[in-house]
Amino acid sequence: MTDIGILGAGRVGTNLARTLTAAGHHVTLGRRENGDETGTPPADGAAIRYADHSTTARTADIVINATPGESSLDRLTALRAELAGKILIDVSNATRDAADGLPGDLCYPGSSLAEQLQAALPDTHVVKTLNTMLFMVMTAPEALTTPPTAYLSGNDEQAKKTVTSLLGDLGWETDWIEDLGDITTARATEAMILVVPHILRRHGFTPFAVSLTR
Repeated sequence: MTDIGILGAGRVGTNLARTLTAAGHHVTLGRRENGDETGTPPADGAAIRYADHSTTARTADIVINATPGESSLDRLTALRAELAGKILIDVSNATRDAADGLPGDLCYPGSSLAEQLQAALPDTHVVKTLNTMLFMVMTAPEALTTPPTAYLSGNDEQAKKTVTSLLGDLGWETDWIEDLGDITTARATEAMILVVPHILRRHGFTPFAVSLTR
């Protein structure tokens, strides 16, 4: 059982919070102080606590970044002290929207949000994962007809082992998890977001993941 803080109370954060709570973890869902998050509390009676971002980060052992990627760097840099010594799981993609509101261009071409976060938070172990799928697949990978892939990027091997275990609580089989290497490999998986809007325009929000098959 782990104290997990999730920054961002939208669909991604709420979905993760519900599943991790059901798996037996203590989860705090962090909402911005001005209440502008778009998520709603789970309706299934899950015992999820709510707090502001600072309290959520300070009181958790593991923190998940589910804030909008284009503003994540500024938001999390402000939490440097609260995140020191902790694992930060980054599931966001930093993009600029196209005219139709879907992801258009990368905010950090030649780099990645995860790399930017690791540079800004040197005392935090950043691990990138779960950013190559629609949010519902994060907690129900078995629902796809083909086994999906959850990629891992991070500099700290123990942190990645801890995240791998947590992915198991979300329903991910060990064979579905692909460790790509250090944090610089996150620029590859973050670039995969560029294929997503084309799929959404053709098929809508049908669950899918950008996966590796052998």
